[in-house]
Amino acid sequence: MSQVNETHFATLWEEIADLEHTLRYVDAGGYRTRVLDIAGATPDAQTVVLASGTSGHIEAWTQNVRAFAKAGFRVVGYDYPGHGYTSLSDHPLEIRDYEEHLLALLDALALERVHLAGESLGGWLALKFAPKHPGRLRTVILSAPGGRVVGEQRLDRTQSVSAQAVSEPTFENVKKRLQVVIHDPRKITDELVRVRQAIYARDGFSMAHVSALREPERRRRNRVTDDDFAAVPVPALMVWTDNEPTGDEAEGERLCGLIPDGEYLLVRGAAHWPQWEGAAEFNAAAVAFLEKHA
Repeated sequence: MSQVNETHFATLWEEIADLEHTLRYVDAGGYRTRVLDIAGATPDAQTVVLASGTSGHIEAWTQNVRAFAKAGFRVVGYDYPGHGYTSLSDHPLEIRDYEEHLLALLDALALERVHLAGESLGGWLALKFAPKHPGRLRTVILSAPGGRVVGEQRLDRTQSVSAQAVSEPTFENVKKRLQVVIHDPRKITDELVRVRQAIYARDGFSMAHVSALREPERRRRNRVTDDDFAAVPVPALMVWTDNEPTGDEAEGERLCGLIPDGEYLLVRGAAHWPQWEGAAEFNAAAVAFLEKHA
């Protein structure tokens, strides 16, 4: 994780301040979509697209954007419909909605083939998107990918904490929501909490719409299975942790073994956000993986 000194974790602005970038809004499938676009080393540099988790936003990749950019890649981070500062959704979102939005975004940005890095829901999206649109992807990075059907008790706990964070978006409640995905509370920055507070407090923001995939019936029909891992048609970096709430280390290794061209990285001391909690290790492995397949 980038640090300015021993006690201060860098903000997103500090990470990108000296990099050529734009933060703008793009029409993607009818959604006014917030996009962070960091220029590559050359005009024809390959692009890494960053897809966040449920109720997430571009800032979830604060600790990673600089590493990708410094390696020469163009970096595109975006907010899903209903998430972050992209326009709100008027219905519960399912994987097909995220797939259609991503496809529309790639078309809007004239991106023919990209490296897709997804954490949690973003990994779920990547697993479903890749077999349907193999020609649009070069590789995928699956950072603690979600989507499998696991114990309902875990899902209920997450839903309860999320609902409280939206109904009462206090600093403490939003931090509790982030503690669901971040193992060490000391790594939850004030910036991350404040950004999410503001998003949850948006007029019309609906956790029910953005978290619809946590509903058991909807989750089952959108679920990720072993066959989805086996169907990944491009090289994949599978990133797992020793405190992943949906499965132990052996499960992560098993899932990676199903991918035809898969590499495995285990990040220790992390939960559901390895790209954040184990940023240095994640960045080194991800950049090496991307350069190998560039």
